[in-house]
Amino acid sequence: MSELTFDNVSLGLMQIFAEETGVQAKDCIVAEGKVVFLVMPGEVRKVVGAHGERIDTLKSRLKREIQVVEFSKETQKLIMNVFYPFSPEKVVFEPRGKGRHATVTVAEGWKARAIGKAGRNLKIARALISRHSDVISVNVA
Repeated sequence: MSELTFDNVSLGLMQIFAEETGVQAKDCIVAEGKVVFLVMPGEVRKVVGAHGERIDTLKSRLKREIQVVEFSKETQKLIMNVFYPFSPEKVVFEPRGKGRHATVTVAEGWKARAIGKAGRNLKIARALISRHSDVISVNVA
């Protein structure tokens, strides 16, 4: 795991996130035109709000695609949470260098979306996972 550092853009987005949702983000990654907020367990429901109104307001205010991921100290659960929108089925780990490699199996028909155009979603997932675990590489099966 790396020590978390935030640039001014991320800090500003985290402040807006807290103002709009009442939830303090644990982490924020801005990449590929998308913002991913990591929140503590049980907080996703608060962020989304009844009928999705909070998340819609946040998307409108930030004018960016947003993903909210629930944190877990358990690496397998964290990875399942990161890939939640793509119906993950299992995660298999294998040793690699000073860390581990994870292969995430997603539901049939979701692999292309999990990877994203030009690998966009996978790049973001890798960044988030490597910041909060000993997993140094991830691929999708």
